[in-house]
Amino acid sequence: MTTSTRRDPYDGFPGRIGRTFAASEPAWPAPRTPGEKAPNIVVVLVDDMGYSDIGPFGSEIATPVLDGLAEDGVRLSNYHTMPLCSPARAALLTGLNPHRVGYAMVANSDPGFPGYGMEIADDIPTLAELLHDSGYATYAVGKWHLVRDSASNAADDRDNWPLRKGFDQYYGVLEGLTSLFHPHQLVRDNSPLDIDELPDDYYYTDDITDQAISMVKSLRAHDPDKPFFLYLAHNAVHGPLQAKEEDIARHRGRYDEGWDALRERRFAAQIADGLFPPGTELPERNSEAGQDVPAWDSLTEEQQRLYARYMEVYAALVDNIDQNLGRLTATLDALGELDNTIIVFTSDNGGTGEGGAEGTRSYFSRFVHHPALPGDWTPDVDRDPELIGGPRSLVHYPCGWGMASNTPFRLYKGHTYAGGVRVPFVLSWHRGARDGRLTPGVRPQYQYVTDIAPTLLELAGLERPEQRRGVTLQEPDGVTFGPVLTDPDHLSTHPEQYCEMTGNRSYYRDGHKLVTLHRPGAPYDDSEWALYDIRTDPTEIHDLAAEHPDLVKELSAAWETAAWRNGVFPLPDGSGALARRNPAERRLSRPLTLLPGTPELERYRSSRLVSLRSFEVTVAVEETGEGVLVSHGDQGGGYSLYVEDGRLHFAYNEYGVLHESDAGPLSPGEHLVRLVATAEKGLRWAFTIDVDGEVRATPPSVHQLIGMAPFQGISVGVDRKSPVSWPLFERHRSFRYRGRLRSVTYIPGEPGPDSPEAVAQALKEAAAAFE
Repeated sequence: MTTSTRRDPYDGFPGRIGRTFAASEPAWPAPRTPGEKAPNIVVVLVDDMGYSDIGPFGSEIATPVLDGLAEDGVRLSNYHTMPLCSPARAALLTGLNPHRVGYAMVANSDPGFPGYGMEIADDIPTLAELLHDSGYATYAVGKWHLVRDSASNAADDRDNWPLRKGFDQYYGVLEGLTSLFHPHQLVRDNSPLDIDELPDDYYYTDDITDQAISMVKSLRAHDPDKPFFLYLAHNAVHGPLQAKEEDIARHRGRYDEGWDALRERRFAAQIADGLFPPGTELPERNSEAGQDVPAWDSLTEEQQRLYARYMEVYAALVDNIDQNLGRLTATLDALGELDNTIIVFTSDNGGTGEGGAEGTRSYFSRFVHHPALPGDWTPDVDRDPELIGGPRSLVHYPCGWGMASNTPFRLYKGHTYAGGVRVPFVLSWHRGARDGRLTPGVRPQYQYVTDIAPTLLELAGLERPEQRRGVTLQEPDGVTFGPVLTDPDHLSTHPEQYCEMTGNRSYYRDGHKLVTLHRPGAPYDDSEWALYDIRTDPTEIHDLAAEHPDLVKELSAAWETAAWRNGVFPLPDGSGALARRNPAERRLSRPLTLLPGTPELERYRSSRLVSLRSFEVTVAVEETGEGVLVSHGDQGGGYSLYVEDGRLHFAYNEYGVLHESDAGPLSPGEHLVRLVATAEKGLRWAFTIDVDGEVRATPPSVHQLIGMAPFQGISVGVDRKSPVSWPLFERHRSFRYRGRLRSVTYIPGEPGPDSPEAVAQALKEAAAAFE
């Protein structure tokens, strides 16, 4: 006998059912609503913005919209975050420590441990899910970076894409960075968009703001009452730094005095504004090994001119963010929504030093970290300074400007020192201020990124449930700082917190902070710890570890306990484990045939066919015509085969340096065009181009494209968006092929002598030598 699972269709119905309508009483389910006065919520998250980069925190960059929000709202001067993007975003959206969520690192690794799972589990609801459950409309635009790069393609199950994590609509880029003029893969909701060309005046920050405004306008057109949650996550000011010319023009000449003078001025403004207690000292320039910054006056005039141009672009990016925030707030005001909208503005982590001491006009070349980099590798290219900030030059500023961004703190993004984790934080809510729930002003209390979600839930009048859809939820780590918003004298609601990032560690408790600057390969022991009293020494200058060994021991033991409790272990070492990938990915290096009309292959999927290996590309031409046969990459690095004026050409963009090869005429009819790349020692490729078995060109060997390059994926019969060859783009735009193609086949070859396996072995040997 089987038990029926059939449900009575009338079970639980609160009305009355008769045989006819006349004999029945109707009933309707109660609508989900968070309350009559539930506020809208807008979280604006900027990428890699330093503590001092906006007006309310000491900047000279004009940010009038943020100035107004800060004047009427609260500035948290002692707000801390994670020192890297994905972990900070996971913590912000869930209220849990990032290792517990599975984001010990950016979502570009997969070493096979729980803290690096890069998947938000079902028992960890996002803020969007909880607000949506309570009747909010939920929208996300911009950077996501909470889905592993290997799961960012159109064949993925999308479990960690925004729409599966509580958002009704999404528009933006799933990965951690992109070109602001030619974003490499835009996604709308659950679908990558297949775009050949973007308008000449396209700019990504404007675009995502347009999309956000459109979402809000559409909501109000359809429902006058439903509150909304908007997560506006900028890719700016993350590298590559790119800004509109009219924005750059406003900042010309403003940074000729250099980073030392800028840092002094910003610090003076911060002290005058009460962001730090009297007696706070400005540290000397960063001088730690590998992080040191030269004195501005020690630079040549040529270096000063070049470096100042980088900062002009950065300032233009900040300027543009404020302009777009103004467009959004003006829309809310026009709709009558601004008064009851909570606006949070902050950064995911501190300003970065990844541009190196000199900065770069070749972002992906500078971004490469490989133990076998050859001596002739250049992290910069000689480009016309007039191109800096535009679509043809993928630049980043020197770390001296990153130091100035983080004024008055030490070090950068990636570090657990304050430069990596203390960022600006502004919260504005006009109705809340009138109702006594928010007292405008500066707050010196320590608060943490995990506190944002519980605070916003509390301000919305909502409680976090213990269960959701039959699943018992994990407890949060964050604590609401609502009482701090109301009462300037209220104690911090978050008195204790561990942190870890790529081996850099810290532990905060009641004003004392234990912190390390970990040297890769060095042992993890108590000799690494430095101790600071950040109540009197917020800039972490005076190490008290030798004076208080018992406190060092106590806090280091607390760190150890917290690390085990939160899934921090194992810590990175010299084994090369962070370069390891799931063995299931080996299927991605099988031969692949792409047919005409195939949408652009996603970046990571494309890279598995060529990265650190030899490879072949065979193009089956059914009828010769003009146009691009195949392209892979962009202005930051890539290659393409194309036919122009009846001749076959091979273009190779070596991190911004363009090499062109003429492979001779391509006669009418059918042909097999083959590009063969042989991986050589020293991270080089030797190319051969042949047609129907006849070798046509053997250009000189070039540096391989590795790391994040090529950043744009493979396209068949067109060079989409950012081109490999800018001169070709100027002549023909995306240059869609006008003949007939049968297919393009990639055949990945053997891993090269500098393959991941070789990398792991080199790292092991280096670690053994160090020890």
